[in-house]
Amino acid sequence: MKVLQNFLEERAFGVCSKVGERLHISSGVIRMYFIYTSFLTFGSPIIIYLILAFWLNIRKYLRRQSDLAKDF
Repeated sequence: MKVLQNFLEERAFGVCSKVGERLHISSGVIRMYFIYTSFLTFGSPIIIYLILAFWLNIRKYLRRQSDLAKDF
C-alpha cells in the first residue's frame, strides 16, 4: 500500500504533501479531508486541487529556468 501511495504522490503533482509540509499536518489527513469534502460538495475541491497542481508545476518550471539562466 505504501508503494502505491508513493507512486501516486509522485505522479499526482504532490499537492497534498506540499500542503502538509507547509501546515505541518500529515498528508494522509489532508487526503482524507479532500475526499470527504469532494463527496459533500459534489467534486468542487477537485478544481482547487488542479489549480494548486498547476501552480506547483509552474513554480518548478520557473525555478528550473532561473537556475539555467544562472549557469550562463
